[in-house]
Amino acid sequence: MSYALFVGGVTFACALIAGYPLLILLGQLGVGKQIRAELPDTHQVKVGTLTMGGILIWGSAFAATAIFNIVNSRSIVVPLLATAATGLLGAIDDLLPLVRESGEGLSARLKFAVLLVIALVVATATYLALGLDYLFIPTSLERWHLGIFYVPLAAFAIVATANAVNLTDGLDSLAGVCAAVAFVAYGIIAHLQGQAPLVTFCFTVVGALLAFLWFNAHPAQLLMGDTGSLAIGAALATVALMTGHLLLLPLIGCVFVAETISVMMQVGYFKLTGGRRLFRMSPLHHHFEMLGWSETHIAQRFWLVSMFAAMVGVALALV
Repeated sequence: MSYALFVGGVTFACALIAGYPLLILLGQLGVGKQIRAELPDTHQVKVGTLTMGGILIWGSAFAATAIFNIVNSRSIVVPLLATAATGLLGAIDDLLPLVRESGEGLSARLKFAVLLVIALVVATATYLALGLDYLFIPTSLERWHLGIFYVPLAAFAIVATANAVNLTDGLDSLAGVCAAVAFVAYGIIAHLQGQAPLVTFCFTVVGALLAFLWFNAHPAQLLMGDTGSLAIGAALATVALMTGHLLLLPLIGCVFVAETISVMMQVGYFKLTGGRRLFRMSPLHHHFEMLGWSETHIAQRFWLVSMFAAMVGVALALV
């Protein structure tokens, strides 16, 4: 654990230093955020805020892993694969609006299809290369072996978590802090299992996220974009799979789950009622904004919920 914390600290320091030239580079490239007109009026001030901050997160995590961790275990290649592939997909989606006359990124169907292919590849690598086909039932030490059915479940978890983090990334520091808390929780669980390389990977990502949050604190200078949110979600799901505690992910990542469910409920209710809305706006954080809560008020309370849920999740992994 001490080594993992050291690597996380080094990653934070290096990423923090790298963040300033990255801001200059992104500014020169004109990589600014486009804000949808239907979002709350408070979001219109974010127009032009630099995006693609996910490069800082997974770029620094890759560098630190290559220097400090990759030689320790080949198993780290799997979460790196998930992070790299989904990060590249997100980067393409963030860049396309800058070069297309329509100002649009990838279509929702194409992005989902590519994400699903990536998830299936990562899930298959987890099953074949790492030999994992089991889950732990909370409060039980027995392993529930799924055999080949592990692959579609793992792929679903990766796709769902990537999209959930993406939906949560709507307020300054919200997704970043909740993700950092979740990686800390799984880092502790991996430590208790004796998976030292995975522990180091988790805290490497935490260090990278903390450096990003330095620039993402309200009012944000830098947004993670799909470049960051898809990669973080995929990496988090992969880490959960490698610990065997995938069933704790909905609890540890409960903010991500709540945001996703709010969107599903809103769409379903809208269709069933012929145009009525269950929430004033979805995802859930926008509902509270429409109720008059400030951005920092919402984010901080969601952080507290994520921290409490993470503590309960770790406790259940210990039972």
